[in-house]
Amino acid sequence: MSNNLSIVSRILVAFASGALVAVFFLPAWRIDLFAPQYPEGLTMNIWINGLSGDVDIINGLNHYIGMKHITVDMFPEFKFLPYVVGFFMLFGMMVAITGKRKLLFFYLVLSAIGGVLAMYDFYSWGYEYGHDLDPKAPIQVPGLSYQPPLIGHKRLLNFDSYSFPDVGGWVVIGAGILAFVVWFTEWYRHRKSVKKAALATAVISAFVLFAFSSCDTKPQPFAIGKDECRFCKMSITDTRFGGEVITKKGKIHKFDDLLCMIHFLKSGGEAEKDIAKKVSINFERPNEFIDVSAAVFVTSPELKSPMGSNTAGFAGQQAATSYSKEKQAEQLNWQELYNKIQ
Repeated sequence: MSNNLSIVSRILVAFASGALVAVFFLPAWRIDLFAPQYPEGLTMNIWINGLSGDVDIINGLNHYIGMKHITVDMFPEFKFLPYVVGFFMLFGMMVAITGKRKLLFFYLVLSAIGGVLAMYDFYSWGYEYGHDLDPKAPIQVPGLSYQPPLIGHKRLLNFDSYSFPDVGGWVVIGAGILAFVVWFTEWYRHRKSVKKAALATAVISAFVLFAFSSCDTKPQPFAIGKDECRFCKMSITDTRFGGEVITKKGKIHKFDDLLCMIHFLKSGGEAEKDIAKKVSINFERPNEFIDVSAAVFVTSPELKSPMGSNTAGFAGQQAATSYSKEKQAEQLNWQELYNKIQ
């Protein structure tokens, strides 16, 4: 049986390679910073050949803690990254034209190596940037470093820092996944029947979709004395109350009381279409979270919550009823609680 790619596979490889042109016109990575004084957030966009966004404001803030000014000159990679992307585009097109499955395999190996090196390079820069501080800085905290997260969320003083791929980065990731799906399907097809190849593609596609759907941000336990309520700005001191709102981009808003969480939602702190999850603390298991749609809420004068809603979440009707026995208490679902708090 021929080891050449099918026509459909060659078209898909050509499409994946051509899609890389997006990184010449779209940012590849982004770092977002949120703090009480910057509720709208500060953003730094990283392109393959430059920077954009609120770089000057971020530099002004970082000056106080002794961090270096971020400039394009800090990144020699900007000088050759466009050529690297161009190489992968040409290599991918050569794979599509020749149809050689072995070339596609080498293309994937080089892509994987390139991805690992890029993340290592980004981590190394972040480490040096966050640890090499000016000893004469106005603000100094002994032993504290300010390395931004490689990917995901990290708390830096009173700033929540988020690091994720931007549009161009997601295009690159999607192109890599598509090329891998093509290679695996062709590999499977050359060992099984053409009929089973369709099944393999379906299985791999389902796996990819599952992986993306499963990579959502999970609730984060409250850190007493470090975390503060997103709405009232008070330090969180009791892990039995409150909840979190998690956006589709992975941003986490923490609240010390369900009262603050509902006021935040009603004030339009996040549009409903941008919210992925709303969770409540399980009163009986501090720092364990329950989706608000599955929780039963109890309001009672005996529940002394931080901001006076005197309301706590319980994991189901039985737990809520057990707590409410012989107490002056009211049981509510999430919608009822949301409507009750004004």
